[in-house]
Amino acid sequence: MQVTEAFAVRKIEGSIRSSVGIMKDVNSLVRLPELTGTMRELSQELVKAGVIEEMVGDSLPEEMEDDEEEAETEVDKVLGEILQDRMGKVGATPNLPTPVQEPVAEEEDEEDGEATLHEMRNRLEALKS
Repeated sequence: MQVTEAFAVRKIEGSIRSSVGIMKDVNSLVRLPELTGTMRELSQELVKAGVIEEMVGDSLPEEMEDDEEEAETEVDKVLGEILQDRMGKVGATPNLPTPVQEPVAEEEDEEDGEATLHEMRNRLEALKS
């Protein structure tokens, strides 16, 4: 029984020694004053960005937000066309459903728009991987 205890204590001592060595290496790599200064600068930049975003949001009229949505829709359509051409070259992936070719109607419901957007995002992810 004492032999097993002595063996366990020796094993724990070895683990503690290796942990101490790792902690010394980590402490030498991470310099706390430099990290604190960097985090302070990052915090200041984030505050500046938030203030700028708020000022821009206040200065732009509400109509601009509608224009942004329309612009996003147009960008999504163009991306869909580009991705559709590339997907034809690459071929269908087994884990994604094959895209269905449908003519774009003038009056789309929000649900159809969201489904189309989701489909485009899936295509984009397929191209990235």
